Amino acid sequence: MAAGTKPNELRNKTDDELLTELAEAKEEKFNLRFQLATNQLDNHARIKAVKQDIARILTVLHERELATVDVAAGTEERAC
Repeated sequence: MAAGTKPNELRNKTDDELLTELAEAKEEKFNLRFQLATNQLDNHARIKAVKQDIARILTVLHERELATVDVAAGTEERAC
């Protein structure tokens, strides 16, 4: 995943695509932390960028989760 992925780009993807990107980003973060510990990391800013990308993905997934809860709650209110 490119550093600085915009939230709008993420919102256009499916949940499966987001989960795949999340797994890839977490793996990249692990590798970067491993490189940092062994003094092989050249670009320290990349760790921050990957963390932000992970947060963006999680935010979009959480927004979708809340939207489905709101829709379900709205249908229950109408049924009563």
